[in-house]
Amino acid sequence: MDVYKLTQGQSPLIISNPHSGIFVPEAIKERFTAEALALPDTDWHIDKLYQTIAQSLDASMITAKYSRYVIDLNRPPDNAALYPGQAKIPLCPDKTFHSHDIYQDGLQPDEAEIAARLERYWRPYHDEITQQIARVKALHGYAILFDAHSICQGLTLLFEGDLPDLNIGTANGESCSPAIEQAAHAAAEVSPYSNVLNGRFIGGYITRHHGDPANGVYALQMELIRALYMDEETTLYNEEKAAQLITTLSRILHAITNEAKSGI
Repeated sequence: MDVYKLTQGQSPLIISNPHSGIFVPEAIKERFTAEALALPDTDWHIDKLYQTIAQSLDASMITAKYSRYVIDLNRPPDNAALYPGQAKIPLCPDKTFHSHDIYQDGLQPDEAEIAARLERYWRPYHDEITQQIARVKALHGYAILFDAHSICQGLTLLFEGDLPDLNIGTANGESCSPAIEQAAHAAAEVSPYSNVLNGRFIGGYITRHHGDPANGVYALQMELIRALYMDEETTLYNEEKAAQLITTLSRILHAITNEAKSGI
């Protein structure tokens, strides 16, 4: 099976969905605990949430097919901590966000297996992002990478208290130009949702690695609260909630693409 699904557009915008995949190879799945089999940390329906917006903007969209429990595409290949001093999520996670074991006792992947997963699942996704950035830069002179995520509220392993609804991250300004990140934040500010720029989540490896504003590659991460568009208990997509959220996300993506175009 392919590692990802790619829909190729002609605009400078690329939307990345690294954590919405739900496929787990049987040889890995059979070692999971009962808690892990439900894949509770999936960014459920993120690809569906952004699909209409991507079509309206003629954006490219790359969506992972494999679960983040196979390998986390938003973590560095050397397994370094993204947020020193806070809970570390490994390249191949061993705990859920609720601190439950992912693997049965003694069945965690060893270093050789992690290295094999890195080559089989992680590297092709990042290679495709690199290729798409090069392609749209050749067309427009710049590229915008929007890394789309969602998370459930109340994960004490990762943060204290409640997160804002919309969490925009640009690696504290290092992955994006000031004008573009401010355009995103301004569009979020006039929405009905609480929001923050570079709060608890400033962007993971995808944003930090691929963003290169000095060379015309502007990368932003959006971490959404999942309950804004789905039911946490059933994981079912809520069309009514999603429609309101899509309006805001569309405004944000239009704002950053317009700002990027005006700055050229």
